[in-house]
Amino acid sequence: MAMEQLRRWMLGLVVLVTALGLMALQPRATAQTPRAETPATLASAGLTLEELGDGIYGLIASVDFPPANPNLAICNGGIIIGSDGVVVIDPFQNEVLGDLLFDTVATLTDLPVKYVVNTHYHFDHTGGNPAAASRDLPILGRGPIRDFMLTRNGDRDPNITPPEVIIDGAWDLWLGDSQGLAEGQRQVQIREFEGHSGGTDVIVYVPDADVLLTGDLLFNERFPYMADGNIRAWQASLAALIADYPTATVLPGHGPVTDVDGLEALKTYLNHLVALALDWKANGTTQVEAMTMALPAQYSRFKFQALYPGNLEVAYQQITLGQDDAASIQRYLAAQPPALQAL
Repeated sequence: MAMEQLRRWMLGLVVLVTALGLMALQPRATAQTPRAETPATLASAGLTLEELGDGIYGLIASVDFPPANPNLAICNGGIIIGSDGVVVIDPFQNEVLGDLLFDTVATLTDLPVKYVVNTHYHFDHTGGNPAAASRDLPILGRGPIRDFMLTRNGDRDPNITPPEVIIDGAWDLWLGDSQGLAEGQRQVQIREFEGHSGGTDVIVYVPDADVLLTGDLLFNERFPYMADGNIRAWQASLAALIADYPTATVLPGHGPVTDVDGLEALKTYLNHLVALALDWKANGTTQVEAMTMALPAQYSRFKFQALYPGNLEVAYQQITLGQDDAASIQRYLAAQPPALQAL
């Protein structure tokens, strides 16, 4: 009985500490998302603008997690410019930062934004959707993204704005005619992959520039958020991305711009978690014991270290206990506090 009480206390402490950090980021239903007295700037939002290819840009977030204030960007955003219009990727976690993304587009081109893509449902990538809606822009997302946003994000976000265009399957967007680019029309490919966010993940790829925007299928030099993911499916997706886009410049959902090495690094990290979990299974390690594992030295420079205990817990649940089917993942997710369900 004493061991069981200790187990529950330790697990509760881990969840509480992580939840408090996450809850500090989430908009409250009793108040509007904090608005800046003056418009946000890239510097005030902790963002840098980086050109990834001809007419393709990333807004790269540099802050650690959780950020000191809600107008510091958590994730990365993307801008793809063609000859007659623009696609915007992931307008950050609130309308202030979403407005900043659209204002940044206006500094780069006079062409109109034609589409906004949410790479998945998590609030740090979709909370800025009201900035798109206020400009009457179509927002695209995949699968159960509307339901997930309304049920998992909506209780803490009074301005919840889910996509109105669902893009299941493979989609191609075309930006302009052959006069705008030396090699013809700019094609923007949207493709489904699995593993991170319960069937809402998509990647965006621009073939003429060989630029890949992964959303949160890639955390680069950051510990990933895994609570509604599937480790085995995520490993398979990373293997496919490595095979399909071996030469691409890669904008991850979090962390600095990378290439195939960044994809390999996250795959290696997930392999590390699986190896740990299989070792726990072989040795009869309890979840309480597993959760006390120290941060490995090779990952000491990673940001988002507050998420590492949660990574251990997911690995134990899915690999050590074998609860890696979709129903088990949903049961696990449903048992977590709302703040843990929406990163």
